[in-house]
Amino acid sequence: MRILHVVGARPNFMKAAPIIREMAKFQGEFEQQLLHTGQHYALEMSKVFFDELGLPKPDVNLEVGSGSHAWQTAQIMTRSEPVLLAYQPDWVVVYGDVNSTVALTLVCSKLGIEVAHVEAGLRSFDRSMPEEINRLITDQIAELLFTPSEDADINLTREGVARERIHLVGNVMIDTLVDLLPKAEEKWLDVKGRFPFEKYILVTLHRPSNVDHADTLSQIMSALAEISLEVPTIFPVHPRTKESLDKFGIVHDNPQLHLIEPLGYLEFLALQVHASLVLTDSGGIQEETTYLGIPCLTARANTERPVTINLGTNQLVGSSKELLLSAMRKKLSEPKPQGKLPPSWDGHTAQRVVEVFKQL
Repeated sequence: MRILHVVGARPNFMKAAPIIREMAKFQGEFEQQLLHTGQHYALEMSKVFFDELGLPKPDVNLEVGSGSHAWQTAQIMTRSEPVLLAYQPDWVVVYGDVNSTVALTLVCSKLGIEVAHVEAGLRSFDRSMPEEINRLITDQIAELLFTPSEDADINLTREGVARERIHLVGNVMIDTLVDLLPKAEEKWLDVKGRFPFEKYILVTLHRPSNVDHADTLSQIMSALAEISLEVPTIFPVHPRTKESLDKFGIVHDNPQLHLIEPLGYLEFLALQVHASLVLTDSGGIQEETTYLGIPCLTARANTERPVTINLGTNQLVGSSKELLLSAMRKKLSEPKPQGKLPPSWDGHTAQRVVEVFKQL
């Protein structure tokens, strides 16, 4: 069976790595190729993730780069079609909800190539989010839908998806976390040497709703500057966020607020494990903090991962200065939350995915 895996941005790499490794155990059954669309425009950041995750060098890199959603999606579609025609895969496996995911799914549907979607069925119910549109379209077209949690199955069934297309396998991101957690802990002494704090807040922000608008980003940064006077705050700044900070002229003069370059996965995971609180707008970090039992505040009005709230340690909070400060102070003063792990978030999701393919 010829399998083409498609990755475009860092979260995809973490989801693809365990499945590629698991399929490699059955070389007589699977022939694999890896297509990197190059959607992630910080190529050095991508390279670090490939190295840390043990991913093979991509067989093809489309090197699309950044651009508007329409331009980027169109470029991925145009450049990927010759690759599909040349390789003739039996299955194309797409991951998550980025533009690469929907672009390859659309091209495959026109060429009659079957698609499997890993992390299917997640819904924020907010169609102003480009990722939500990507999810909806991909799940209507893909033949195999691998879901991470029961709510995803419910969403797909409600949308009229045939039950035989849906496979509840668990969260493959957790496979990567479990696999690399020991290596992250080995990094901790080095990381702690840079940030020798007994207590700290870890921040990641990159979504357009938070970083593309001057007033919103200014309020968030003002809240971080104020809370960091009480608890040191570490903020690895995403390239998109840095561009906005520079564009809007948002600066701070608080030495307790550490704006740093983006980190590799292992260093960032080490910081997550030991954080007192994580503030994010990332879906993957909502999941990782749930597994790690770390208090998490999500600076969004909604989430496509409600299981991290219902069972985990995540809480939604708005993006205004007052809401952020109130929520952060409350979380820091409370005992550590006792979350539960969602079913099948056990580090064996890739095995369940590959077992489905073996039975086809």
